[in-house]
Amino acid sequence: MTMKHDNKKYIAMLGNNDEHLVHNPANNQHFDAILQATVHRRLVLKGGLGAMVATLFAPLTLTGCNDDDDSITHTAKPNETTAGNNDMGLLGFKAVPISTADTAVVPEGYATQVIAEWGRSISTPDLRYDLPFNNAEQQLDAIGSHHDGMHFFPIEGNSPDHGSSKEGLLVINHEYIEPRYMHHSAVGQALSRDDFPIYQQDAQNLRRSEDVLTELYGHGVSVIKIQQQADGQWQVSADKLNRRITGLTVMEISGPVRGSDWVKTKYSPDGTKTRGTLNNCSHGVTPWNTYLTCEENWAGYFRNRAQKTDDQPREHQRYGVTYDVSRYGWELADTPGEQEAYARFNAAPTGPDATSDYRNEPNCFGWVVEFDPFDPNSVPVKHSQLGRFAHEGVIFHPAIEGQPLVCYSGDDAMNEYIYKFISAEPYYKATASGHLLDQGTLYVAKFNADGSGEWLPLVWGQGPLQPTLDTNETADCPCFKDQADVLVNTRLAADRVGATKMDRPEWGAIDPKTGRVYFTLTNNASRGSDNSPIDTANPRPNNRWGHIIRWTEASNDPKATQFNWDIFILAGPQDDSDFANKSLDEQQIFNSPDGLWFDPEGRLWIQTDTSESLMNRGDYAQFGNNQMLACDTQHQILRRFFTGPIGQEITGVTATPDQKNMFINVQHPGATLSTDDFASGNLAGKGNWPLGGNNYARSATVVITKNDGGVIGS
Repeated sequence: MTMKHDNKKYIAMLGNNDEHLVHNPANNQHFDAILQATVHRRLVLKGGLGAMVATLFAPLTLTGCNDDDDSITHTAKPNETTAGNNDMGLLGFKAVPISTADTAVVPEGYATQVIAEWGRSISTPDLRYDLPFNNAEQQLDAIGSHHDGMHFFPIEGNSPDHGSSKEGLLVINHEYIEPRYMHHSAVGQALSRDDFPIYQQDAQNLRRSEDVLTELYGHGVSVIKIQQQADGQWQVSADKLNRRITGLTVMEISGPVRGSDWVKTKYSPDGTKTRGTLNNCSHGVTPWNTYLTCEENWAGYFRNRAQKTDDQPREHQRYGVTYDVSRYGWELADTPGEQEAYARFNAAPTGPDATSDYRNEPNCFGWVVEFDPFDPNSVPVKHSQLGRFAHEGVIFHPAIEGQPLVCYSGDDAMNEYIYKFISAEPYYKATASGHLLDQGTLYVAKFNADGSGEWLPLVWGQGPLQPTLDTNETADCPCFKDQADVLVNTRLAADRVGATKMDRPEWGAIDPKTGRVYFTLTNNASRGSDNSPIDTANPRPNNRWGHIIRWTEASNDPKATQFNWDIFILAGPQDDSDFANKSLDEQQIFNSPDGLWFDPEGRLWIQTDTSESLMNRGDYAQFGNNQMLACDTQHQILRRFFTGPIGQEITGVTATPDQKNMFINVQHPGATLSTDDFASGNLAGKGNWPLGGNNYARSATVVITKNDGGVIGS
């Protein structure tokens, strides 16, 4: 969602926070040829772009509280689906219709179960805490808020993809929070998700430290053991491996930034540690069976100075660190006992140097964080070599013995970039660990107008990434003093080398059959402006609907620095979309693609994130609630598989190794609850999935199974 300023106040709109904001001032054009902005959109889509893409890329196609109800279960009814074509290929289900109901809908022959709701205890899983919490310790003991990316790790702990399909660790990211649902002090107050303030302050404009602590504990990651019971139902189990990682968990910093002046703080004068991880969006899973959680829209959690943003250092300004007031006002906590843990969210210089204040605290965020879910004592590590930006997730090419490791990540903001990392050392299963992520080369993508592309290295001393020369440095031509500078200021370095501004690059997925890489580009309201002209990779002005791009590395070699790309789907309504040179039909229309995942058989699962401020309004009403679709890319078949309840985003997708149990997350259900309804306690019928009644809505994980016990989607 959008962040805006009103009378120098930070308006905390709590969706995906600042993902729609433009913090990229670079004006360089990135293509040999730019489509004319005056060309009518339909002419581009129907008469030009689709045919051009088909012509260019045809040769590139490759072969080959206490509650006695532990869960909520739903079985699809025949009237919850529309007739579909049971065509050849991987999709054997009938498409479900668009829905505006406050429930989860799956195709005929499938069932859903809700598990791992926000607030369920991880030490005593039969206990589900009432909302609001009585104290911060309850949230620390409970599954966190606003579920996002996740992975199912088979319980054997030997492989992220092979092993038990009955028992394992479910690791869930928690992107952000809904403060008004968390605190007794909020009950009866006229609070909104959209308008400042979203939290309570006393007469001195301070916040209760207990409330701040609860919110910090609501962030991060949950590690929970889940088991399938004899009746086929899943439940969270008490286990020594159950763990919460939060906004206060001690973490190491690794890679070139470790120990540099950029991350020295009062807490860690030697620049080797920090506390907590925030705004954990999508994720990654390493070949050595560890979990990567990605810090996305972290910048708004901090404030710096009371002046305008152009008074801030570039490592803050380019990322959108605000001024005057932070998103949640954690720096305003009223109790000195943990004051340092809260004061750090004020990044204004207050002492003689960086080791006496928290001017560098924002530099400790925006990283990819690794931890071992099977070791509850493992210290999470922030890998600086993977770059600092609004990481959506990390996806790996299948690791090849004796070859370098290759992975990709998107920077989820308007006009930001897609990155690739190639390790310096080769992968060997017997010795592989996180050290492979600390040495190597980070690249950024340039998409050329002729369908070719190149990976541009972000290496200090190469190309335009030269040492600082004060006489030559300008805002449009930044210089860099070392590799740590390049990585802390990854966005600026990508600007400098001439990377391609994209329409909010989010999740990626790699086709297991072909090796082709797919990325969602969710939307971009600024596309077509002087700072963001339309181009062949981002061809629609005011791109409200989003699209999916894909590429094949040269010679199908993951290590290649050249690639060929095309546009896979232009999302949108029937009169403004394109898939396989046809408009999307009623069983297919969607907008704002976000989550993306290939299952082992080659089905591509697409999840949507229409902003709750737009959902079911105006011309967005035709799409209904957010949804998940399945696509057989080989036979070019696309069908809607799932629709979620009111006000939510569908996100996170994983499955058991046998592919017979799929897990997806429903984030921020009921987000459209109005200020007046919240103040009056009038919750019933306003979007309060999954508990219903007059309960607050809760993010939760949905388990999808097929009634005949078959593979999901088949």
